[in-house]
Amino acid sequence: MQKIPEPTLRRLPWYLAYLKILHNKTTVAVSSTQIANAIGIDASQVAKDLSFVEIAGKTRVGYDVAELIDVLEAFLGFNSHHKAFIFGVGSLGTALMHDSGLEKYGLEMVAGFDIRPELIGTKINGIGIYAPEDCEALRKTMNVQIGILTVPAEKAQEVADRMVASGIRAIWNFTPFRVKVPDEIVLQDTSLFAHLAVMFKRLNQDVL
Repeated sequence: MQKIPEPTLRRLPWYLAYLKILHNKTTVAVSSTQIANAIGIDASQVAKDLSFVEIAGKTRVGYDVAELIDVLEAFLGFNSHHKAFIFGVGSLGTALMHDSGLEKYGLEMVAGFDIRPELIGTKINGIGIYAPEDCEALRKTMNVQIGILTVPAEKAQEVADRMVASGIRAIWNFTPFRVKVPDEIVLQDTSLFAHLAVMFKRLNQDVL
């Protein structure tokens, strides 16, 4: 199987979101040109991206919308069930625990971890909150491979190390700190502050 480029992986969910809008409107077929116009990229790029998911469009008809949704969801892993722990139950962590939309894409948060005594033993949106030292035992019991990192930046590396030591195989890092993990660990950085900085800078440049 050929390795899919990361930019393509980032675009495929855009296509999926648009396809679901079409499906809700009972649209049966869609062309790569229609997808491209809706997303704002070149039609040849859409066709190239979709070639990785091994689905063929029909001449003068395009892609079957329902079929393409199913193929993309399977390819992206959105129709699978993935359990996750969340480390750091502050404002962002709590917001993610209340985000039911993540489950629609196959991610279920099954436990949260925090050092504050007043939180340990409570539940947020039905999800139990535990002490960090309980992580390894719970991970084995619940068979969890994904950890979501939402702790303060100064604690990010320490907590990431604990996650790896407990057997977590993939980390979704929401902190602005670039944690270091072993090569075999999947690391996805999603820094809200980095995106905010880019937006502010571009906004200021447009104003000047």
